[in-house]
Amino acid sequence: MDDERPDVLTIGRLAHRTGLSVRTLRFWSDEGAVPPVARSAGGYRLYDAESVARVELVRTLRELGLGLDDVCRVLSGRTTVAEVADAHVAALDAQIRSFKVSRAVLSTVAKRGSTVEETALMNRLARLSAAERKQIIDEFKEEVFGGLDDPRLRDRMRTFSIELPDDPTPEQVDAWIELAELVRDPGFRARLRTWMELNTPVQGQGHPHGASIWWARQIVQTVAEVRKGGVAPEGPTAAEVLSELFSERFQRCH
Repeated sequence: MDDERPDVLTIGRLAHRTGLSVRTLRFWSDEGAVPPVARSAGGYRLYDAESVARVELVRTLRELGLGLDDVCRVLSGRTTVAEVADAHVAALDAQIRSFKVSRAVLSTVAKRGSTVEETALMNRLARLSAAERKQIIDEFKEEVFGGLDDPRLRDRMRTFSIELPDDPTPEQVDAWIELAELVRDPGFRARLRTWMELNTPVQGQGHPHGASIWWARQIVQTVAEVRKGGVAPEGPTAAEVLSELFSERFQRCH
């Protein structure tokens, strides 16, 4: 048959010409991406020189990540390569951002030696939407700074925001995870609120002169003493010292 019609290719010869497997070509043919130009008397698929060019185009589009449905739409003229490429660029950008976030989370997990629970929490924090990230910061600002009678502070807090870029670097994701963990910590919020109340003047009420300076000096002296004693900043003893400094008892006494 091939000798009689040298311009016609069986699927085997098409596979040999293009370097693809018969199985792949048969699948593409069944899906309509590379339809046969004719059938032999025995019902076998036949292809021609244009089929070779079509196979090369299909292979190129597939290597670029297009599905066969999109390939068929392009080949049938229902859409253009440019239109499909634009959609795939957007999809790839989203995937790349997701991969970057995953890499950043895994890097942090490896660095910290995190547990499964910590890993799950970091992954959730890293993948929050912009609105969800803003809500965390807004709740923190309200709990720590809300109700304080200081117009300048209110103005500063109103404009204060934490933005994570749409295409963050691993370092930015890692920094956001640390910040989110910190501002969501009830203990940190309570201690910072106490500090703000101690150092924010109350309108119409007397404010001890030098109270803020005295308290700051007390903190510096206390920290210097415990550090001189060999207490590590990240250890439990240091946490107890900080809790004592910011405790309600300390606020009542001073």
